[in-house]
Amino acid sequence: MNSTNKLEDVKVNVKLKLAALWTSLMFLYIYVDYFALYMPKKVEYILQGKVFVFEISQGFLMTAMASMSIPALMIFFSVVLPAKANRLTNISIAALFIPYTLFNLSGETWIHMVFAAVVEVALLCLIIYYACKWPLVRLD
Repeated sequence: MNSTNKLEDVKVNVKLKLAALWTSLMFLYIYVDYFALYMPKKVEYILQGKVFVFEISQGFLMTAMASMSIPALMIFFSVVLPAKANRLTNISIAALFIPYTLFNLSGETWIHMVFAAVVEVALLCLIIYYACKWPLVRLD
């Protein structure tokens, strides 16, 4: 008897691929903000009530929280929304987040931020790609 072991290549549902991409994106967002705290004077500026050119206020923090809630919720929505709504939502939200991601490079930019932005844009492009290539169900 000749037995050979072969790895099973399990097909991953497009919903799970999208959720995984949004999760990866969220980790990058969190780590970029975390590593920014190690930049010289960054904590001092925060303690003075400034982030970039913005005053830290309830409105600023609410806006930041609302904008970061969108990709966080997309993890969930990618799994539970019906295919048609899921496809449209993923394409439009990912497309809107590309300029948002690039805007985050405004001001003092270090190489880790540029690297993360490149990876984030690549992830957003993959989200758009997978959503556009969503398999069609044949109704024969």
